[in-house]
Amino acid sequence: MKYRSVFDIIGPVMIGPSSSHTAGAARIGRAARHLFGREPEYIYVHLFGSFAQTYKGHGTDVAIIGGLLDFETDDTRMSSSIDIAKHKNIQINFYEEEANTDHPNTAKLVIGDKEGELELVGISIGGGKAEITELNGFELRLSGSHPAILLIHNDRYGAIASATSILASHEINIGRMEVSRKAQGEQALMVIEVDQNIEDTVLNELERADHITQVARISD
Repeated sequence: MKYRSVFDIIGPVMIGPSSSHTAGAARIGRAARHLFGREPEYIYVHLFGSFAQTYKGHGTDVAIIGGLLDFETDDTRMSSSIDIAKHKNIQINFYEEEANTDHPNTAKLVIGDKEGELELVGISIGGGKAEITELNGFELRLSGSHPAILLIHNDRYGAIASATSILASHEINIGRMEVSRKAQGEQALMVIEVDQNIEDTVLNELERADHITQVARISD
């Protein structure tokens, strides 16, 4: 794993005792919140490995909920996030899973409301960094360190070109791009990391593009 600066090694300014168990966990929660696009009515958190064993003592539980409430890692409300969520009548359940995973700090979040549901798997990789490894059944590799656009689209010729041409017309540079699909000709996921936050006008244009059915973004 490459670090861009000394601050990546030290970790971010944060509430809590551990960058991997607190700041990284908060970033997993916040990524889920941004992708869902609104505050959920229910939150089911499945914890694996070290997360499952130490989440209460290390503040992983409050960090994930704080992230889902869109709190920054240094937000003083972080330590009270569960109480804040319950005051908002958000249903919360934690599950300590025994299954083995590829990474010891793994969390699966299932969040939703009457309009829809999102399932996300994330790992905390140290130094406050996190990666999203699965979204609604799609495998991916999303760092969360850069602004990103996630596009659900039909696996058809021209879907990728229609998205990239829109970004090019707005002079948005693509830093990394990844495409995955569940099966040939079915639903696919395009993950595009870019150099700047994406405006609503660009998202609206992407939503109207050929073969694209759903658009979400992660801002820095």
